[in-house]
Amino acid sequence: MLGGAGVLLGVAAAPAQAAEVSYATECIPPAISGLPPVQGTTKVEITAPAEAKVGDEVEIVWKFTQAASKNPDILDLGENTVRPTGTLKAAGAQTAAVAMEGPRQNPPIPKGGDMKLSDMKGKLKLTAPGEVTLTPDAYDINVNKPISTDTKCSPKETVKAAATIKVTDGGGGSGGTTGGQPTDVPTEPTSEPTGPAEPTPSESETGGDSGGTSTSGGGGGGQTDFTGKEVKVPYECKTPIGDKNATSPVRIDARKNGGSFDLTVRFEKSVMDSPAEIPKDSVKPSMEVVLGGSDKGTVHVEGPTNAEPIKAGDPIEIPDLTGTYKPGASGESTLSPGVLTVQALGTTTTCTPTKTEVSLTLDTTEQASGASGGGSTEGSAGGSAGGSSTDGGLAATGAEDHGSLKALGLVAGTALLLGGAVFTFLPGRRTR
Repeated sequence: MLGGAGVLLGVAAAPAQAAEVSYATECIPPAISGLPPVQGTTKVEITAPAEAKVGDEVEIVWKFTQAASKNPDILDLGENTVRPTGTLKAAGAQTAAVAMEGPRQNPPIPKGGDMKLSDMKGKLKLTAPGEVTLTPDAYDINVNKPISTDTKCSPKETVKAAATIKVTDGGGGSGGTTGGQPTDVPTEPTSEPTGPAEPTPSESETGGDSGGTSTSGGGGGGQTDFTGKEVKVPYECKTPIGDKNATSPVRIDARKNGGSFDLTVRFEKSVMDSPAEIPKDSVKPSMEVVLGGSDKGTVHVEGPTNAEPIKAGDPIEIPDLTGTYKPGASGESTLSPGVLTVQALGTTTTCTPTKTEVSLTLDTTEQASGASGGGSTEGSAGGSAGGSSTDGGLAATGAEDHGSLKALGLVAGTALLLGGAVFTFLPGRRTR
């Protein structure tokens, strides 16, 4: 009996074979990235037993020898944030699609560094005698931080078999194929959310020095709340993956507070939905309001970070930006939207107006240590004020060849980082 068992073990544990195969591959970055498909070459080494018998369940190992050769110069990927999954095709004596999965196990991958993907494993139960060929097929690359995204890769040519198992008739029953889904692989949405149609705002009013309602510059007894006019601000935005053009409707309001004014900058309308879940406390916007007329300089206003995660499909909003304006000159002073900055997940997107338009004009009285001629004014407590999230919006971006792009705010500052950071092949190039 011991001898017989030894023979059976010897068949089941026949020496493993390892063979490498390469094939042309197209990888589709996440829709939120705005990046085109990537063409490249995948090289895979498949390891499996050379021989087995009907009824055996054999383990197959998929090793990437060239899968994602470079991490683009966009975002450092943290340790244990990347996980591959894929499908291996069995053919010949039996056909099956074997689910392959690797652990979320990788060293830190710096911008521009080689991608490091873990080995994937799967199991196949052998059901018929003969030769069973093993061929790598499509695979996905999931990055789970700072938000979860998938890059989906598929062969663009017929792939050669990478290994063959010689299956002998062990007299066993019929069995089946199994690949086994991993217990901790997150389920990703099967379709990308679509943004709403491009907004069709009315033409912005021509600028001029007038804006919203003016206040008397003296003491109490007069108007205290002042509503600016909405202006359409064309921006040139420098994002972590390139430059974008954007136009956003903005309004500046003020409330008199002694000799100073509490400012609120509002972004009207939300023009798109979030294409992916965005973690809380990961995005913070700010702006430099430009002073003109009698006064000179800028006023720093900023908004809070997002207090809650933004779910995929929910409207993306920029909260109200608030700060305090302490006049540095007496007379009529104008306020116009200036440079907008969005800090997100360790990166910065800066949007500079290509045309300045006045949103609000105020009658001001010079205050000690006021703004005139200098940079940002200080908040009422020595720094810029905070703000609470209200209905806001993002810019609708435009380019001559792709007017539906969305570049401002969270998309430029967060989502675009990730698609480009998942998959770029050295041997190939991006298509247009």
